[in-house]
Amino acid sequence: MTKKNKLQTGDVLIIIDVQNDFLPGGCLAVPGGDEVVPMLNRYIALFYEKALPIYVTRDWHPADHCSFKAQGGIWPPHCVQNTPGAEFANNLQLPTHTIVISKAIHQDQEAYSGFQDTVFDELLKNDNSQRLFMGGLATDYCVLNTVKDALKHHYQVYVLHDAIRAVNVQSADGEQAIKEMRKLGAEFIELSEMSEMLEIEA
Repeated sequence: MTKKNKLQTGDVLIIIDVQNDFLPGGCLAVPGGDEVVPMLNRYIALFYEKALPIYVTRDWHPADHCSFKAQGGIWPPHCVQNTPGAEFANNLQLPTHTIVISKAIHQDQEAYSGFQDTVFDELLKNDNSQRLFMGGLATDYCVLNTVKDALKHHYQVYVLHDAIRAVNVQSADGEQAIKEMRKLGAEFIELSEMSEMLEIEA
């Protein structure tokens, strides 16, 4: 455990798109998507204990969203606003103060990144956020693009390697996404590397 990895003021946990439609039984299920939930709950507990901010992003599509096949997109309808499929996983233990970022809310715009056409960056900057710890679904789409935008906005990014899963439309998509994130400057960590983060550094 290095000093730089201790949780500190300015650290933020970001949980990406852990919604029912992306879990087993959902209409756009990510293989093993449910496996991230218990891991994320442990990360949530760490950040909650230290009173550090927790954000969660979600797809929040209109019923005729451009990404759906009926509108010429590549995906089946998913995460439609105010439907059970758009709800967060039932066993995801989000604190009541969790801040929700809704994305891809306009019919004519796809948005894989939590930063695209949202106030996410503004909220993070107002919190004096510096290091973003990200996990969720899916590695090769919304995790990848949210990480890329976070790096463009000059945050230090840690990807929670044990709390992400890929769609893998092509079998190597997840691994390629991980390589791309590493190349761009994101660091990858696992819970075992954070378990000793017991003190907030000044």
